[in-house]
Amino acid sequence: MRSRNPVFSRRGFSRDNGYAGFNTAPQAGGPAVGTQGNPYAQGNPYAQPVGNPYAQNPYAQQDLQYGAPPQAPVTAGRMTMDDVVLRTASTLGTLVVTAALAWALLPVDAANIGRSYAIGIGAALIGMVLALVQSFKRKASPALILAYAAVEGVFLGVVSSIVDTHVASGAAMQAVLGTMAVFAGVLVAYKAGWIRVNRRFYGFVMAATLGFVLLMMVNLLFAVFGGGDGLGFRSGPLGIFFGVVGIILGACFLALDFKQVEDGIAYGAPREEAWLAAFGLTLTLVWIYLEFLRLIAILNQND
Repeated sequence: MRSRNPVFSRRGFSRDNGYAGFNTAPQAGGPAVGTQGNPYAQGNPYAQPVGNPYAQNPYAQQDLQYGAPPQAPVTAGRMTMDDVVLRTASTLGTLVVTAALAWALLPVDAANIGRSYAIGIGAALIGMVLALVQSFKRKASPALILAYAAVEGVFLGVVSSIVDTHVASGAAMQAVLGTMAVFAGVLVAYKAGWIRVNRRFYGFVMAATLGFVLLMMVNLLFAVFGGGDGLGFRSGPLGIFFGVVGIILGACFLALDFKQVEDGIAYGAPREEAWLAAFGLTLTLVWIYLEFLRLIAILNQND
């Protein structure tokens, strides 16, 4: 069964046969490589007619050639790169607008920081619920995705304002520039073929992310019940180390996001899938931004 969570499954991954089509050669008389469980392959209501080369998984020959998969012909109702760019811009634009409004309208001075922080945490919890709901839905819900972006922007605006005002002046801009640099760097590396997104890469990223999240959860529990920073995973030298690890994991997820977009276009995915691609990219960029913001705060605390 294919996972519906865009954070951990990216909708292009199958629990039955690994990542997309990174499988062994098909048996004689059996279906083409990657068509079992593939969201855009034969048997799927969105699949191309029999005989169309785009209905088969391009990963059948991916071990021999790591170039981009063949592009599907232009067809009405199919996802295109323009669709992904437009919807990603809409999602990120919503997030940036609400973040700016939260920064401007929710003061973080001594008299108001408690109220503003509470609003920010509330927005983060609502955003988490909306993200989980969308993650397990069968189809993309543009309203749900934009609502997530709006409330997540409120959280980011409040947190950024607090760090920028009380910890490190200019931290928010530095985190934005760092996030943009990582995005550009991964995109260039991916397009140049320096990053090979295969089943091994996917497995490593998933295992590393699971370990990272579990460690952070344990640290949070110790912080809640024991006070301070728990086990110290988010402060001092360990905090710097885990901050860098978090950014690297975010960069790996960007590569998975790019592969999701590439596969969707190559397989002739329906246009609605562009919203899911935008949702995944937004989640990843928020992750990277928060890791940069936390890392900058730790470095300034240690000065």
